Amino acid sequence: MQLRKELDLYASLVNCCNFPGLPTRHENVDIVVIRENTEGEYSGLEHEVVPGVVESLKVITKFCSERIAKYAFEYAYLNNRKKVTAVHKANIMKLADGLFLESCREVATKYPSIKYNEIIVDNCCMQLVSKPEQFDVMVTPNLYGNLVANTAAGIAGGTGVMPGGNVGAEYAVFEQGASAGNVGKEKIVDQKTANPVALLLSSAMMLRHLQFPSFADRLESAVKRVISEGQCRTKDLGGQSTTQEVVDAVIAKLD
Repeated sequence: MQLRKELDLYASLVNCCNFPGLPTRHENVDIVVIRENTEGEYSGLEHEVVPGVVESLKVITKFCSERIAKYAFEYAYLNNRKKVTAVHKANIMKLADGLFLESCREVATKYPSIKYNEIIVDNCCMQLVSKPEQFDVMVTPNLYGNLVANTAAGIAGGTGVMPGGNVGAEYAVFEQGASAGNVGKEKIVDQKTANPVALLLSSAMMLRHLQFPSFADRLESAVKRVISEGQCRTKDLGGQSTTQEVVDAVIAKLD
């Protein structure tokens, strides 16, 4: 989180989609979660008012809200996406989330070819686990995006296969897109059974960001072929392979 703030990596991007050969409860899932990365509940502004009473501030600004909305609509436009959904809780947080929605609505008017709608975050979670195929690009404030991205990742195959990136005006950092269930599991490291797919696909995202699309396509295709064949998978995907065995299988599939 500190790195995101210092480098102003304002946009978190997670692409949650089905992989051929990896069965899941839902099909036709292809969701891009774009999350504001620098403010909201993650502003870190907390203090103890009196002993036993803690106050935590949620900060939402028009500048950051417009910036993430523009990123989401521009991403949708450049990647032939049809719809952008803003996730909010403006029925309760009328000023903070209201400002976020107001910014999204203003930006939406500049992209008439892209459908825009809004959904309250609790209904969003229910809709994600029941009909995830209805979503395309989702734009969210900081905390909601964390919840939505991890939920979508679980629906589409698990956090071990979901790539992600954190993008700013000058810098970008690529990492596993969703981390729920993986943080602090030293046993996986000791046993060398961590799933490398998410990081490999995040590397492909980085190559594409650096304007090396052919190399990104080669890596991405190799990873998807390994998943599709199903012969080499880590424990989280129902297999018994080690991290290195999966990596070696991907290298062998590189064209």
